[in-house]
Amino acid sequence: MKEFSRSWKVSKQVRKQRKYRYNAPLHLRKKFMSALLSKDLRKKHHTRNIPIRKGDKVKILRGKEKKKIGVVSKVNLKYNFINIEGIQNTKKSGMKVPVKLQPSNVMITELNLEDKERKKILERRIKK
Repeated sequence: MKEFSRSWKVSKQVRKQRKYRYNAPLHLRKKFMSALLSKDLRKKHHTRNIPIRKGDKVKILRGKEKKKIGVVSKVNLKYNFINIEGIQNTKKSGMKVPVKLQPSNVMITELNLEDKERKKILERRIKK
């Protein structure tokens, strides 16, 4: 059996959805790492969501850390999670570990526009 099927469209079965995401190539995994944009950014850039990057300022929408704001410190494409500076759990031993969050559970409030390519992509969307 193939690991990744390009022709696969949709299934109600969670195991097939999980298999698709787990075996997806990097160019598709980047799309899975998309997060909502805040209302003012939505109007400015004429798009609803955009792939999240290190340095973006985000607001957490779900979970124990709901309504907290922080800067993305790590984006992990392999395991599909992000870490945010200052958002940590304390282990029983007292050690602090960063909380792993799904990108779908956060909203981008401020974009990191240091990358020239990302700027170009956003400007193209504005012109349309």
